[in-house]
This record gives sequence, structure tokens and C-alpha cells, in this order.
Amino acid sequence: MKFTKMHGIGNDYIYVYTEEEPVADPAAVSVKVSDRHKGIGADGLILIGKNSDGYFTMDIYNADGSRGKMCGNGIRCVGKYLYDRGLTGGKTEVDIMTLSGLRRLKLHCEGGVCKAATVDMGKPVFEYEKIPAKDIKGGKLTVAGDTYDVVPVSMGNPHCVIFASEKPLCLSSLKDLDIEKTGPSFEKHPAFPESVNTEFVIVEDEHTISMRVWERGSGETMACGTGACASAAAAIKTGRVKEGLVRVKLLGGDLEIFWDGGSVMMTGPCETICTGEYFA
Repeated sequence: MKFTKMHGIGNDYIYVYTEEEPVADPAAVSVKVSDRHKGIGADGLILIGKNSDGYFTMDIYNADGSRGKMCGNGIRCVGKYLYDRGLTGGKTEVDIMTLSGLRRLKLHCEGGVCKAATVDMGKPVFEYEKIPAKDIKGGKLTVAGDTYDVVPVSMGNPHCVIFASEKPLCLSSLKDLDIEKTGPSFEKHPAFPESVNTEFVIVEDEHTISMRVWERGSGETMACGTGACASAAAAIKTGRVKEGLVRVKLLGGDLEIFWDGGSVMMTGPCETICTGEYFA
């Protein structure tokens, strides 16, 4: 299987163009290739293809083989993959169909190579039943014996945003967060029927937040594009930061998120790591 490994600020996936390289059992393949000791090593597998309407498609499988609906860092890399290989015909705007709907990308290119992309990520959804989330009263949720103020939000996939400087965590730095202990308790909590991605956020100033993320099906990742969008939107909606441009600082780098009440616009880099052939 011929593949390309790419990353968006450290959120790395294995990319396969299924028009040339069909994948019979992508869930099983994702588990194998994602293994960082016996595989290639990645947060998951992303299949790039085309549908009957002529749209390019993105199909996501997490490291544990579970299906993903949307990936903000991944979709920027899909745009780069298509542009760098001449599949967009030189166009720097491209529409990509995901399980969360159609997403439009504006590619930022230099010398025939895509370096970054801005993605229309759609409107954030805060209605619990649409996320889906349930049994959360007054924005409070008890997890492993502690009660948190939470902001559930969907960016095409479910997120739970927690402001880690506040009770019960009361952290001054995300370096002190024991995410391996706390993250799984949220991921499989019965309040989230489809499980959940959990963002732990500290507000640095009125236009800057820092974030660590525990992704469902993958554990902690270096970055999460939809999580950055969800966190910025949650911080704006609750008045913790100002509306407009928010810089989100993640382990793998920074993303720029813009939200003024309409669609969330995400801008960030995309890089190719290597290409190769997988034999196992």
C-alpha cells in the first residue's frame, strides 16, 4: 500500500489516495499503520477519494480503528495532498466532502507547494441533543467524583471544553495536567453517547488560549483542529475571550481561529513527512 505521512502541527496521519490504492479493511489497516512500534506510527488513517458527485472525499479512521467524522488538521493536509499532486488543476480553493458535510479550503501556496490552509469549519453547535450530550444540568458534569463546569460543543464531532484554571483542576499551567488519568474518564462518560473529545483550556489573554486534548479513539494528540475551533468558540461564547481572532496554542504549534458568530474559520500549516510503501 503506497502512502503519504503528513501532519498539521504534530497531528499526524497516514494518507492513502483510494482512486489509485483501494483499501479493503480501513479500520484494521488504521490500527496496524498507526502503531508507533510495529507500524508506521500515526494518530490514524485518512483515505482520500472521490464520490459520484465529483467531490474529493476525506474518510477518517482513528488509531483504534474507530471512525471519525471530521479532522481540522487532517483536512488541511488533504488539501495539500491534492494540490501538491496536481489534482486540483492548480486551483487554490477546493471543496472536500466529509462525514460532517462539505468543507471549503483556501490553500496558501508558494512555488507550487501548499504550505498552509484556511478551512471553513462550519458553525459550532451548542445544543446538547445535536452534539450529542445528555444529562448535563446547568453546564455541570460530575466525572470520577469531581464536578466540572463544561461547555459541550460540536464542530462536526463532539467536544467537551473544560477551563482548567478553574475548579476542580485549578491549574496555572497545562504542563501540570494528568491527562492520561483525566482524559479517559471524559471520553467514555455516559453523558456522551458517541464518546467525546475533551479539551483542557487555559485563557492566557483576551485573544489567546492554550489547550491540550484527549481525542476519542486516539488518546492525547499533539493537536486537534476541531478541538481548537470548539475551544475558541466556547471561550468566546462564555465571555472568557473576545469575539474575532483567537490564537490557540497546542503542543504541536499554533492555530488561528476566527469566529464572529457565523462559520468558524481555521488557519494553520500542513506538512508532508514522507512517502513510502507499507507491506504488513
